[in-house]
Amino acid sequence: MRIGILSFAHLHAEGYVASLRRIPGVEIIGFSETDAERGKRFSQALGLRWFWTHVDLLAEEPDAVIVTSENARHRELVELAARAGTHVLCEKPIATTTEDARAMQDAVERAGVRFMTAFPMRFSPAVRAARDTVRSGTLGRVLAVVGINHSENPKHHRAWFAERELAGGGATLDHTVHLADLYRWIFETEVDEVVAEVTNPFDPEVDVDTAGLLLLRLENGIPASIDASWSRPNHYPRWGHLKMEIVGEKGTLLVDAFAGHLHVWRSGSGRGYEWVGFHPDPNQGMLEAFVENVRAGGEPPVTWKDGFEALRVALAAYRSAETLAPVAPADL
Repeated sequence: MRIGILSFAHLHAEGYVASLRRIPGVEIIGFSETDAERGKRFSQALGLRWFWTHVDLLAEEPDAVIVTSENARHRELVELAARAGTHVLCEKPIATTTEDARAMQDAVERAGVRFMTAFPMRFSPAVRAARDTVRSGTLGRVLAVVGINHSENPKHHRAWFAERELAGGGATLDHTVHLADLYRWIFETEVDEVVAEVTNPFDPEVDVDTAGLLLLRLENGIPASIDASWSRPNHYPRWGHLKMEIVGEKGTLLVDAFAGHLHVWRSGSGRGYEWVGFHPDPNQGMLEAFVENVRAGGEPPVTWKDGFEALRVALAAYRSAETLAPVAPADL
């Protein structure tokens, strides 16, 4: 199977290359990148063919592409891929507006190609075990859910993350979509209402939010919260955390998706003290699932709708913070 990468703007692109190289039968045909410095740097560092335009890469007729551009440019690249008849794995959030997200859906449906949203945490063994536990009834009726997703500020890796025009938002958009998706997936329900406060307590130099606190009501009546932030310093031992606490009538379940790690101290550049994970990489599981779906056909394991509904929850948080009122994601 021949796979290309459209844009290396997102920092996940590097990791995706490493994961794809571990999947038998996959050939990475290269990547497209219109930023000359970035194109040259990653072509040399990773030994990949660099295409100056996205059209040039698609002319090679890959079986599938991964879209890892700036958030605001996802629509353009997904539409190009759809017109080329190429299946798509799109980085999250899938868009910065519901208008763009719907246009992407129209494009892939007209072309008859598959669209998968990049939500790797569905492939985390810890998260899957939590889902199984909830569905088994071990906890009884679920009373509440608390989730956190904290990280360092990604602007230190890619400056555009802190540029509103390209990113669409800050930490609230970046991190809310992960937990919103997991809530939908674990509890098989939609988010009915969002009340949120969105602010920037951590980096006065940027014009996007660095923290958001969301209170949610799920359609099945479960109250939930999401604490999203770029609050971790650059020298933190790891990029950040994703955790959930699920409280039920018969018990409470705590999930720390990245708890399995080694403690590593080193001299030289980078983090002097680091938590190095030894658990299965969720990105690897996600990419293997994408490759299998391209080969076998059928509905992707994470669909356009999954990306769209998570996006609407994040956008509802911004609307709620602006209006000081509850917002229903379904109204966006």
